Amino acid sequence: MEMDNIDKDGLEPDQKKKFARAALNAAGGSIPFIGGLISAGASYWSENEQEQVTKILKQWMQMLEDELREKGKTIAEVVARVDMHDEQVRQRIESPEYQALLKKAFRNWSSVDTEYKRQRVRNILATAAAAKTTTDDVVRLFLDWINMYSDFHFQVIGEIYRNPGITRGAMWDNLGKPDVREDSAEADLFKLLIHDLSTGHVIRQHRDVDGRGNFMLKRPTPRSRPGMAPRTAKSAFDEVEPYELTDLGRQFVHYAMNEITAKIEFHEYEGDEKRPADHR
Repeated sequence: MEMDNIDKDGLEPDQKKKFARAALNAAGGSIPFIGGLISAGASYWSENEQEQVTKILKQWMQMLEDELREKGKTIAEVVARVDMHDEQVRQRIESPEYQALLKKAFRNWSSVDTEYKRQRVRNILATAAAAKTTTDDVVRLFLDWINMYSDFHFQVIGEIYRNPGITRGAMWDNLGKPDVREDSAEADLFKLLIHDLSTGHVIRQHRDVDGRGNFMLKRPTPRSRPGMAPRTAKSAFDEVEPYELTDLGRQFVHYAMNEITAKIEFHEYEGDEKRPADHR
């Protein structure tokens, strides 16, 4: 066998063609509609094109497998965090209402693009299974927030939760962000983030309330004397106006950002290579 007839994969050209066909056939047998694509393209694609199609299909199949693994891991972690000895919890998990929450959580999984977000979804589902401190309509809103907001948004929510009445400048400093110009992209991004959370009714500037929870009108600020008006706009990193979470925001922290301790521990395993942790 001459070395010139062997490529870098260690296969002769004829062997590689057979391998490409076998891989395509395997893909077609495991995923619906792929078989029809392969049959239609067999007489249309060259051998080299078939190899490229095989490579693309492998990448896409791996992406789907990774997504399925993440969903399975999330479901397993939810179950590990709820009390399955509690009859009410079991009824809740089996209810159509909770099943609808599961479907919503996994319907737009592509937006759960970080491990941090995946853990927030897990926490929401686990808390919604074990507690009934808010309505399912609100829980659905929390799942929408996971899709809408970035990890940076959630970091800001966490800072305000830990420090009620914090200013935007203090948020920026506490998050370890560097000093930037007011006309910088970073300052614009931070202003947009605060706007997102404010219009989304997650946070607000502090306002006094009466005994019935009605917001009090702000007292008018005295007018500046002529020649004393400020010459610059309010800073993106203002150190005056205090911020707080809305009641929705506080409930979101309870559902999504507070960790529920797992009642059982387990490890991912395949076949006989790894086994669940033994806690006898």
